Amino acid sequence: MVISRSGLSQLLQLPGFCSKENKEYKILLPVRSALVTQMKIDNPIFSESQKFRQWYIWVLVAIAPIIFVWAILQQVVLGVSFGTNPSGNAVLIILAVVFGIAFPFFLYRTGLDVQLSSEAIHLRFWPFHFKSRTFYFSDIDNAEPVTYSPLKDYGGWGIRYGAKGKAYNVSGNQGVIITLETGQRILIGSQRHEELSSLINDRL
Repeated sequence: MVISRSGLSQLLQLPGFCSKENKEYKILLPVRSALVTQMKIDNPIFSESQKFRQWYIWVLVAIAPIIFVWAILQQVVLGVSFGTNPSGNAVLIILAVVFGIAFPFFLYRTGLDVQLSSEAIHLRFWPFHFKSRTFYFSDIDNAEPVTYSPLKDYGGWGIRYGAKGKAYNVSGNQGVIITLETGQRILIGSQRHEELSSLINDRL
């Protein structure tokens, strides 16, 4: 028997279909997860998009374009070698494009998107996630709003692994730690951590 996607979606919503008491739970959960990660959340309960906008990061990023503009002006335009062991003009221009244009653009676009649907947390860290990561409320024991030390606890920002578990964060020092039934602890960075934690706990 062939079941359409819409039919499967309705079937997944039936009481007990994916409950912890259902013996098929562990088999059906991957199918359900794969389906939802490809679905668009039209009316999320919660939605937050965070980008790398810390001023000190962009001060450092801005150094490369300034250096390369000066290097090209000096070497390509004025004909004066840049540095004691200068690269060829073509190499210099390529490096300028990569570090002066491509990398800043890449960093500007990089970010963490978090959404809540009626049954799960969906997060995507672009460009490292091609599909959203989904954590179902039925698999979560609790959610706790926290203030933490990004460098000390997780070694910085991004997709990180530290002494306190895995983290998805881009800025600030606030977030929500969700503890899964397996015991795994995952930090989701958020500038609205109290609201996010409350919404998650209301659905556990």
